Amino acid sequence: MSILEAIMLLCFGAAWPFSIIRSFKSKSTNGKSLAFLLVLILGYIAGILNKLLYDNDIVLYLYILNLIMVSTDAILWIRNKKYEKQHNITS
Repeated sequence: MSILEAIMLLCFGAAWPFSIIRSFKSKSTNGKSLAFLLVLILGYIAGILNKLLYDNDIVLYLYILNLIMVSTDAILWIRNKKYEKQHNITS
């Protein structure tokens, strides 16, 4: 197991719960980019595939957890974009 990789994923993952809560409460896409979230999702998928194919260890679960959180934020972005359109809100 790479302890440095685990620390990196823990640090990245620490911010996502706050971002998800903000997205849920604000119903706004301000300050968020769907393209950016999709790039992160792709990166986490690549990390998961790397772990599955070459270096399967417990860090895989951190990749999965981060993927779930970023995906949740992306889904909230889509929900919020629909809300903004329905209420004629410009972001």
